Amino acid sequence: MSHPGFNGGLATRRAVELQVSRSRRPISGRAQRQQLETKLATLQKDYSDLHTEVFEAAQVHRRLCAPRLIRYGDFEVASEIFAVRHLAGDFFTVKNSGSKALLSFGDICGKGLAAGMWTTLLVGLVGARATVSSEPESIVSGVNRDVCLMASMVPLASLFIARLDTTDGKLEYCTAGHPPAMLLRANGKLEMLSDGGLLLGVVPNAPYIKGTVDLAPGDLLLVYSDGVLESLNKADEEFGLARLETELRQAPNDSAEAVLFSVLGAVQDFAATHPLVDDLSVVIVRRDRSNTNPIH
Repeated sequence: MSHPGFNGGLATRRAVELQVSRSRRPISGRAQRQQLETKLATLQKDYSDLHTEVFEAAQVHRRLCAPRLIRYGDFEVASEIFAVRHLAGDFFTVKNSGSKALLSFGDICGKGLAAGMWTTLLVGLVGARATVSSEPESIVSGVNRDVCLMASMVPLASLFIARLDTTDGKLEYCTAGHPPAMLLRANGKLEMLSDGGLLLGVVPNAPYIKGTVDLAPGDLLLVYSDGVLESLNKADEEFGLARLETELRQAPNDSAEAVLFSVLGAVQDFAATHPLVDDLSVVIVRRDRSNTNPIH
C-alpha cells in the first residue's frame, strides 16, 4: 500500500545521493596539480610580502638607533646590534645637546618580532622623559612609571642611561636592571658601573640612584646586552663576565670601532656554530689619549 508523497521523497533522496556521488569523484591529476600550483603561488606571495614587511621593520629599528660610529670631540662611540630573530629587542640611541650627549641602551625581555615592536615604545618613552629632565635617574624613574602603567601589556625591560659631558669626560649614569657596564681605565683598572635600581615594570615607585665617573684619556667604556654573557658554545658553556673582561683587555685600543669588532669577534668565535640564544648588542665609548680634537 502506497502512502502519499512516498514516491516523491524517494526520488528526491536518489537525486541528492547522485549529486553527492558526483562530487566525490576523484579530481584529475591535472586539476590537482593546478590547485597545488595556485596554493604554492599564494604561499610564495604571502612569504614575500612578510619578508618585505620584516625588512622594512628592521630598517625602522635601524633608523631609531644611533649610527654605528659617532664622534664627539675626543670621544668615539661605536655600537652594533645583532637580532637573533628577525627584529632586535635591543636598542641604542644617542642624543646630543651642546657638549652633553645622552646615551640610552635598552633591552626588552624576550626576542623576535614582538620584542622588536616594543622597542619603538620604549625609545619613545625615553625620548619623552629626556625632554623633561636630562638627569639619568629622573629619566629612568619616569620611564619605569610609564611602563608600570601598562604592566599588563609591556614586557619587562632593562635600561642604561648615561649623560656624557664631552668637555671634561664626566659621565653620570643610571641603570634599571641592566648588566653592569665595564669601565677599563688606561692604567688597567676595571670598574663595574651598577648604580641604579630594578628592572623597568616591576615596582612603580622603585628608587633609582645615579652613579658618576670621569672618563680620562685612554679610558674605555663597554655597555652590552645580556645576550653577550649568555652566548653558548657547543659544550653549552656561557661566555660570561670573565671572558668579556679578558677580551676587553686584549682588544686593540686604536679606536672604538676596533674594540667593538674585537669583542664581537670573540663572542662569535666562542659560539662558533651554536646559534645565538638572545639579541647581541655592544656599545664602546672611548676617549682618545690626547685631547686635541675639536668638539663637533
